[in-house]
Amino acid sequence: MSAPKFTTLGCRLNAYETEAMKDLTAQAGLENAVIVNTCAVTAEAVRKARQEIRKLRRENPQAQIIVTGCAAQTEPDTFAAMAEVNAVIGNTEKMQPATWAGLAGDFGTEPVQVDDIMSVTETAGHLIDGFGTRSRAYVQVQNGCDHRCTFCIIPYGRGNSRSVPAGVVVDQIKRLVERGYNEVVLTGVDLTSWGADLPAQPRLGDLVLRILRLVPDLPRLRISSIDSIEVDDNLMAAIATEPRLMPHLHLSLQHGDDLILKRMKRRHLRDDAIRFAETARALRPDMTFGADIIAGFPTETDAHFENSLKLVTDCDLTWLHVFPYSRRDGTPAARIPNQVDGKTIKARAARLRAAGDAQVTRHLTAQIGLTHRILMENPHMGRTEQFTEVTFAAPQPEGQIVTATITGTSDRQLTA
Repeated sequence: MSAPKFTTLGCRLNAYETEAMKDLTAQAGLENAVIVNTCAVTAEAVRKARQEIRKLRRENPQAQIIVTGCAAQTEPDTFAAMAEVNAVIGNTEKMQPATWAGLAGDFGTEPVQVDDIMSVTETAGHLIDGFGTRSRAYVQVQNGCDHRCTFCIIPYGRGNSRSVPAGVVVDQIKRLVERGYNEVVLTGVDLTSWGADLPAQPRLGDLVLRILRLVPDLPRLRISSIDSIEVDDNLMAAIATEPRLMPHLHLSLQHGDDLILKRMKRRHLRDDAIRFAETARALRPDMTFGADIIAGFPTETDAHFENSLKLVTDCDLTWLHVFPYSRRDGTPAARIPNQVDGKTIKARAARLRAAGDAQVTRHLTAQIGLTHRILMENPHMGRTEQFTEVTFAAPQPEGQIVTATITGTSDRQLTA
């Protein structure tokens, strides 16, 4: 018999939860199983999950195949109907020790265990002390989303927003620092909604300031994707005054045209995004931005798209995540008439990526001759505070922060 094998598809939060499941299945004594942690963000993600399951069955003919994650939560019947699948487990159930104990003890009693995710009021971010490289740990502080963007299925896979209490987060980060981590990244589905369900309704900025105050030995704190319209005053204060908060923010922008933003049911307008970027950079001149942008949302005209393209330079975005729009059954956007044809979507996505590449080149060139503090991920590569990769010819101490002068650029990386 052998320990379970895991395949993780999708986001960083899924990867985090896979680490928790490794502990839970080990405690339960589950053996000879393959666990697939799926993603539901697009129809293509679900197709890839089904493809992966069929491949895993061919490679593991005697193993029990257990499917979980967002696609299992939103489409349990799809996976239960696959001959290759032995059990389907929901996103809540996968974080519960009893689920795995039951599967280890008597497999098959309940082949589908998927409850109503909207009834869940707590999140299981305390199950593991982060995960990641030897240098950087990720800490889940929030799960779910209360918003209903018209293109997004994720709330139906993750449920409503729920927060890990600040005290639990601080204790977890203290343990990570004691174990030698030099950087912690706060992660969640809708990070800027953290605290809304907690007593006194604290905000993300309150959590950031509390971590930095109560964990003085933490060298670097980073926050992952945020919704800029939800950023609170204390988070802006932290950006302005806390050098240990890294000057890199990934913004959930999605588009640069007001009409398309309204049809997406986003909560900001184009000028809000530009104003936030200008304000954050005024408070922290070395701030860099990443951003999510969707190309080809239904009804998007050439003029609408040009506004998205122009937003890249108007906000001075550096690291773009470009998503060609993918029609997702079960979302309001899938029912909007005037869907953009696939060839146009592909061409627009390519133009956005080219604009992003030009911004990366501009950013890299501006770093030559500057001195950076670089957190080493392996002996020959680390990242600056702005999350830019830096390569070294001579080996450096892994997991440590080294100070070096940038000498050049090479293939979307700096050299030092």
